[in-house]
Amino acid sequence: MASKNFSTSAESDLLPFKYFPIEEVERLEKYQPGGYHPILIGDILQSRYQVVHKLGYGAYSTTWLCRDYQSDTYVAVKVGMAESNAREVDVLNYLNHPSPLDPPGRAMIPSVKDKFVLHGPNGTHPCYVTTLAMCSVSGTKNGSYRRIFQAETARSLIVQLVLAVEYIHAKGVVHGDLHGGNILLRLPANFDQLSIEQLYEKYSSPAPEPVIRHDGESLGPGVPSSVVPPIWLGKASEEISPSESSVLLGDYGEAYRPSTEDRYHSHAPLSFVPPEALFEPERSLSFSADIWSLACSIWIILGQRPLFDDILATADDITAEQVDALGSLPLRWWEKWEARHEYFDKNGKPNEGRQVISWDDRFERHIQLPRQKIGTPGFDVEEKAAVMNMLKSMLVFEPEKRLTAQEILKCEWVEGWAMPDFKKSHFGNFSGDK
Repeated sequence: MASKNFSTSAESDLLPFKYFPIEEVERLEKYQPGGYHPILIGDILQSRYQVVHKLGYGAYSTTWLCRDYQSDTYVAVKVGMAESNAREVDVLNYLNHPSPLDPPGRAMIPSVKDKFVLHGPNGTHPCYVTTLAMCSVSGTKNGSYRRIFQAETARSLIVQLVLAVEYIHAKGVVHGDLHGGNILLRLPANFDQLSIEQLYEKYSSPAPEPVIRHDGESLGPGVPSSVVPPIWLGKASEEISPSESSVLLGDYGEAYRPSTEDRYHSHAPLSFVPPEALFEPERSLSFSADIWSLACSIWIILGQRPLFDDILATADDITAEQVDALGSLPLRWWEKWEARHEYFDKNGKPNEGRQVISWDDRFERHIQLPRQKIGTPGFDVEEKAAVMNMLKSMLVFEPEKRLTAQEILKCEWVEGWAMPDFKKSHFGNFSGDK
């Protein structure tokens, strides 16, 4: 499994800087009691997993590329902060529980191969072992100048993503954090045949950076002597062939069951947050929140840029973009939106001088033109109409009026274009990663 290569926790931002910063690594100040567990390349975890490289890090964990001595395969080992809960493991075990029917979407859910705890100077850390992924959708785009997928690859990825969401929703689970960073691509089957030396030769060797305190004092026992930037196992998005477009939907740290738990906040990236989370914070989110984020994820798979631009954007900026693209907010939301006058006049028209990009313009700029510029076929008029109709039916402001995941699978675009491409490149490939 891949891991986010950045931390978004507010608590992390408040920590005083004690160490010289190192690019592309976790916040070093979080190596403290209750925080990260110090791990070095070459460490052996549980007398079984040799740490070969770092895969990434998140706000509450670090993730490591390890060689499993018992199975003679490479795996991902996620090491949580001290005393953190095992919520994600519980969700994954529940989603992987065998049932008489085995829906195709279950094959896109990572399985927990092992779990254990590590006792260290910073506390007791829950750990679990899961399938190693090549990279995320966001990662493969960041590794590309063109930042687009081949059309057949994009269609195949989207079908699998929808199947995965349909499956977890049928199990009563909301993902809660759908975006390109959590949509993972599987590694080729022959990856495990690489020796550690061959792995380093093909990709990269670890490049440890020493951890140094500002005050020159020695490091405590809870701080590693060195840290390493994550390894890159992926390839540029346009190089991902349809046969390589095999999805795992990862990161269930924000997952919940609406039948037993209320959730009032979305922790998805700002441009993926459903509008009801902002305008009706007193109302618990549910499956429809995933559908909004799913539509934004589909857009980024189809195109070069996100549907709503979140670079240096505020929540109000995103709301204005949503209105520009999708039309008026429900009246109760519009009247509640205090910042609306910064973007629109009293009649709801865009303020003079403000750049407004319509839905059609976004489709042309984000999806069609980038393909045409490199000579890759875009989407013809008929397919464009079908996919836009599907996305608009998912991006309805009123949550209860959005399509369900099951209904998305019955849409004209999925049945007529996406599903045939998926079946052509993955015929019978529903075996999962068990």
